[in-house]
Amino acid sequence: MIEFFKKYFQGDKVIWTIIILLAFFSLAAVYSSTGLLAYKERGGYTEYYLIKHASFILGGIFIIWLVSKLPYRHFARFALGAFILVIPLLAYTLFFGTDINQAKRWISIPIINFTFQTSDFAKLVLVVYLARQLTLLQDTAMELKDLFWPVIFPVVLVFLLVAPANLSTALLILLTSAILIFIGRIHVISLLKLAGIGILLVGSVYLFGVLFPGTTRMGVWSDRVTTFISGSGDHYQTDQAKIAIASGWFLGKGPGNSTQRNVLPSGFSDFIYAIFIEEYGIAGGFLLLILYVVFFFRCVRLVTRSEKLFPRFLVMGLAVLITVQALANMAVAVNLGPVTGVTLPFMSMGGTSLFFFCIAAGMILSVSRTMDREVSVDHLENNQQ
Repeated sequence: MIEFFKKYFQGDKVIWTIIILLAFFSLAAVYSSTGLLAYKERGGYTEYYLIKHASFILGGIFIIWLVSKLPYRHFARFALGAFILVIPLLAYTLFFGTDINQAKRWISIPIINFTFQTSDFAKLVLVVYLARQLTLLQDTAMELKDLFWPVIFPVVLVFLLVAPANLSTALLILLTSAILIFIGRIHVISLLKLAGIGILLVGSVYLFGVLFPGTTRMGVWSDRVTTFISGSGDHYQTDQAKIAIASGWFLGKGPGNSTQRNVLPSGFSDFIYAIFIEEYGIAGGFLLLILYVVFFFRCVRLVTRSEKLFPRFLVMGLAVLITVQALANMAVAVNLGPVTGVTLPFMSMGGTSLFFFCIAAGMILSVSRTMDREVSVDHLENNQQ
């Protein structure tokens, strides 16, 4: 069995182990948290969502394996074309997308009855695109004028197309892009100017939402921030999440023994961390946090080992994207931030979000696999000498 994994699951073994563990925890948490949903939607067929999610998990692991087998240089080759495809998809979603929970974030494909969130695709593509562009621009002065059209304008465009319906994801995109640009050795003065552009962007979206409340979800997001800061207003979701966490104590109630799953909205997606703590305790919640932190630092280790710029930017951007979203989801569950609606990577139920995170993980493992192979070749050549 060990030889099988060594042969077919190449790349950083710690990252592979973390993903497998998260997938295992996800199956248990989703099965537990979808009981009431199964009775409402599936006539009591409680295994329906378990089987569905298990199929997504298996499909996701296959995607990771498949993408990890591709040489990472191919990702740079397809980055520009994928980015050009993302823009019309986001524009179509903004104006003609499927309205779910009063937000147009999805595109439905009627023939196969498949719905996916285009912003998930956009996050992944933008990171790969920025990694490519920053690599190409390293021979320039890396001032604001050098970055504007190839880097800053694409980020602003994606932000403006995502923000009206999904500001939390748009802010995640903005933060990830800013960190990548910072790593790209931009001058300090230009970095300060970029920070000003970012503040102006967020302020403009907020002002537009206030002036034209029916055109964006800015009012919803503003209410959530106000509710979080002031402590007044509707706290139903966060209150139920806090009850779940408090009742879990240190070791939890045990698998399948959650009671808050019957009253906590989105306990299988946005608030799955609270349900997980209720059943596995603070110890379980801390274990999940540690897994994401270790995942991030294993990616940082890859970055420091790589001698080439594109894989450095690629791995760092994807690691930041995954880890920051995980921390944001956990912060909401424990009431350290306003409700955002972002999922917990590799844990929450949902097909497209899981698949795009699996593609990201596959890209990281592709870099790791290539580096391991290069080290093996160098070692073999040194021995022959």
